[in-house]
Amino acid sequence: MLADPALIWAYLTQGPLLWLTLTLIAYLIGDAMFRAAGRRSFANPVLIAMILLGLILIATDTSYATYFEGAQFVHFMLGPATVALAMPLYDNLPRVRRAALPILAGLFAGSLVAILSALAIAWGFGLKPEVLASLAPKSTTAPVAIGIAERLGGQPTLTAVLVLLTGVFGAMVATPWLNLIGVRDWRARGLAVGTAAHGIGTARAFQVDPTAGAFAGIGMGLNAVLTAIIAPLVLRLFL
Repeated sequence: MLADPALIWAYLTQGPLLWLTLTLIAYLIGDAMFRAAGRRSFANPVLIAMILLGLILIATDTSYATYFEGAQFVHFMLGPATVALAMPLYDNLPRVRRAALPILAGLFAGSLVAILSALAIAWGFGLKPEVLASLAPKSTTAPVAIGIAERLGGQPTLTAVLVLLTGVFGAMVATPWLNLIGVRDWRARGLAVGTAAHGIGTARAFQVDPTAGAFAGIGMGLNAVLTAIIAPLVLRLFL
């Protein structure tokens, strides 16, 4: 006699490896579709994996807390992955020194505009202070953004969602937009993507060009530090 599929699923959901395995499978499917689409930005593998996992959670009536309990190892690896991106900074240190002023100017402008624009729009719609605090660090990599949001009185879970959406959207639009406006310098392209779209944008930059990826990693790392300084100051203007 065949076992009841509902009972089998209930048994499997008790194992922490189920959701980690499904997360990896969803990303592999997303990556396969990304390659099949000729690595076009609209077929972002992270976005595809998000959609697949979301559909699975909805179809199985599984809470995010249950999912995260099994897939938290991926979240844990965000920290080491972020630290590892210091390697491009070290490898390109001579080039960074030669372009220190333009890099700092670009970082400051990108960080300030990302925070100001998000807060101004949210404030204009009358959103609550905790939502504003959650929005402020949205262009920073997730581990740093969550820490900043907590210190500002925001909602870490909301911040994590906003960070993910910002990264996916930035990775999708960065390449066609930079092509459209005629930016050809890979250093400038990478720095812009890393500053605006953190880790997901940096991963996309590495797929496009190694130099762009290196400078995206630099932009992402330095923007995390800069956002931690600027975000509390800008948030006070809207509170």
